[in-house]
Amino acid sequence: MRLALPFAVLVAALTACSATPTADTTPASPPPSPAAPSLAVSPTSGASVNAGQGLQGKLRFTQIARLDKPVALAVRAGDEALYIAEQGGRLHAVKGGATTQIIDLSAEVSKGNEQGLLGVAFHPSGRWLYLDWTDAEGDTHVTEWAFDGTKATGRRDVLTQEQPYANHNGGQLAFGPDGHLYIALGDGGSGGDPEGNGQDLGTWLGKILRIDPRGEPYKVPDDNPFAGRRGAEPEIWAYGLRNPWRFSFDRQTGDLWIGDVGQNAWEEVDHEPRGRGGNNYGWNAFEGDRPFDESVDIGKAVAPVITYPLGEGGNCSVIAGYVYRGTKIPGLRGHFLYGDFCAGWIRAAPADDPAKGVEVGKVEQLSSFGQDHDGELYALSLQGPVYRVDGP
Repeated sequence: MRLALPFAVLVAALTACSATPTADTTPASPPPSPAAPSLAVSPTSGASVNAGQGLQGKLRFTQIARLDKPVALAVRAGDEALYIAEQGGRLHAVKGGATTQIIDLSAEVSKGNEQGLLGVAFHPSGRWLYLDWTDAEGDTHVTEWAFDGTKATGRRDVLTQEQPYANHNGGQLAFGPDGHLYIALGDGGSGGDPEGNGQDLGTWLGKILRIDPRGEPYKVPDDNPFAGRRGAEPEIWAYGLRNPWRFSFDRQTGDLWIGDVGQNAWEEVDHEPRGRGGNNYGWNAFEGDRPFDESVDIGKAVAPVITYPLGEGGNCSVIAGYVYRGTKIPGLRGHFLYGDFCAGWIRAAPADDPAKGVEVGKVEQLSSFGQDHDGELYALSLQGPVYRVDGP
């Protein structure tokens, strides 16, 4: 993810932010040679819906709060508050127009563009709170607190990951329909994945992990796809990712949707049917569905279900949202909402035909989406506003 720069500066720095790029910066790329790895299309699921007909440009975004660089939103079982993380290190509860500070890590987090407090999630029981953040050295922590709805106590690190560079930290946390904690980590940073982390099963970098955090310090589920495999980290759920800044689970189907930020040509969204772990999403052999480094031999990888060109129209970083399963916007049901940080557009795509997305609104410096207990959606802007997504 590319965050924290002023909007105009950020657009000008799209390629400069990735050191030593090795891919063509134009959208067009030659087709793979016969020896190049191939991409397998991941089928999507969900009820058939029209492609956003009647929605184009008609969603409203109602401001419900204003914070300092909000980047992540979560809800807690039995609790009406929205819990919102600020990149600068503070977690707030927003309820009934009031904002209450819950945790303050501002003296501990690193302050780089893609660093800070990046993710928040609650255990399904509501008893424990988890934050993903980078420390003064730039390393990632997933930290747990016991939480009673008012006070966070008993702080402990669940896991830590050394970061070789300051960018591509991932940061998303979410509990899946199986009750396990999923953790996004980027490829370690720089440009082009110089350490080859995306395809290396011996590191957490460039992966989504899956753990049970209620252990010493955590437990690895026995059915993780690489548990027991020699040379592979057992926590790994999915790999071949560059910077999976945001992902979400469809509350109806349990499917996983991953927004993976591109290098200098293509942004992508990946789709994973419920429970189908072990997928390779292609980085750094592929960027989007185009070859990036043909010297990387990976065999088959899972193709993205959405791609769009980086730089065109100001595009720079995909922001994955949610499949809408609420009730207040009937025309949006069954659609996956996603957007772009720099361009600011938000699109709705049928979950069973995600390439057919249409623009439904705009939020400047879109940093994240959120979902409440009823399946209603929210959009966060790095400029400060937190919006509720409303219908026409």
